[in-house]
Amino acid sequence: MEVPTQTAEIFKILSKGQFINSNSPDKKIADLYKIIEDEQNFENLYDYFLSINFVLERGNEYFYFSRPETKTDLEKKIETAFKWIDIVDFLKTFRNDFGSGVRFSSSDILVQMKTDADLETKLEGLKKYADKTTHQEIIERILKILVDDSFIEMENPITQQYKVLASFNYLEQLILMINIPDEVKNEIPE
Repeated sequence: MEVPTQTAEIFKILSKGQFINSNSPDKKIADLYKIIEDEQNFENLYDYFLSINFVLERGNEYFYFSRPETKTDLEKKIETAFKWIDIVDFLKTFRNDFGSGVRFSSSDILVQMKTDADLETKLEGLKKYADKTTHQEIIERILKILVDDSFIEMENPITQQYKVLASFNYLEQLILMINIPDEVKNEIPE
């Protein structure tokens, strides 16, 4: 099995729980995407990583690792899912078209909050993930979480403009996969 010479670099990124996106403004990441996208490379990398208990997964214009989990890992994943649901809800309230390719800055969010009470209320709900008190600090912390998990990238440090990456679709799909049967909907507390 012939793996690409960039295998260690790919592993370094994906093993941190990050994504390799096709639309990353970072040329190095976009080039790694093209390498993995090659079907032969993907198959070889899939087999290689599987042998060390990592599953190379293909999303819509992104790659990531998954792993078999224990029950305690599953509980942690559920807590993380709640966090992502809250964050995505906030971002979709900010811009209903918020998704791959969207560009924005933290100041855009702050400006819109001045006229959108719902956005401000949802930001207050994110305090528990940010451990901060001011709106600016909470937004900056949430954006750092998104950058660290490679859902957005700083595109222009001068204007503090971010770009939403293709991996954001992973979060949207995660939320869309949640199915609450009609007979249970009335039993869920508000």
